[in-house]
Amino acid sequence: MSLHLGRNEFGDPANKGNVLTRDEALQLFHSWVLNPKLQVHMQQVGHLMKCWAAEKENLDETGQWKWEMAGLLHDADWDQWPDLHCKKIIEELEQRNIDPEIIRAIASHGHLHFGVEPVSQMDKMLYAFDELSGLIHAYSLMRPGGYEGMDVKGVKKRLKEKSFAANVSRDDIQDACERAGIALDDLIAFIIPRQATVISVS
Repeated sequence: MSLHLGRNEFGDPANKGNVLTRDEALQLFHSWVLNPKLQVHMQQVGHLMKCWAAEKENLDETGQWKWEMAGLLHDADWDQWPDLHCKKIIEELEQRNIDPEIIRAIASHGHLHFGVEPVSQMDKMLYAFDELSGLIHAYSLMRPGGYEGMDVKGVKKRLKEKSFAANVSRDDIQDACERAGIALDDLIAFIIPRQATVISVS
């Protein structure tokens, strides 16, 4: 089964700046994503995107929400419609006249699957956070203290263990770091303390 989207253009440029309100995004999130584990992953990636936008891109609240929204909804169709992964959420956001930048970031978060190369910094960081965030969270679940005391060395040790979180692509993580121009150690160090603060969204 191919998930290739067959296109590289998403949304209408005339919709630049259009976003869902937080309430609208959360309504979509909760109606489409029923799996609690997937909900946690998407919330964590959304939070990491917001933090990066604020701290590294120096974006205002509007810009931060665009990044957060891309992270929060990037896997929205995976739970109930895995055969339509990415296609369904993209079409939903296009119908709602959402900013093409957000839609394209979602479309490019797994270029080997969807056939869309990450180009913008938003694209690249969503790709970078996606896999690594999942592995770090899996690591937290096996530690007695969770995220407390977690360090870069411990995460890298788990990365080398191919059997640990085996569904996480190590190649994607390396590729994402290279594309984003960030060292793996720095990305891990950014994720740990910020991801540790994510509990839930409502």
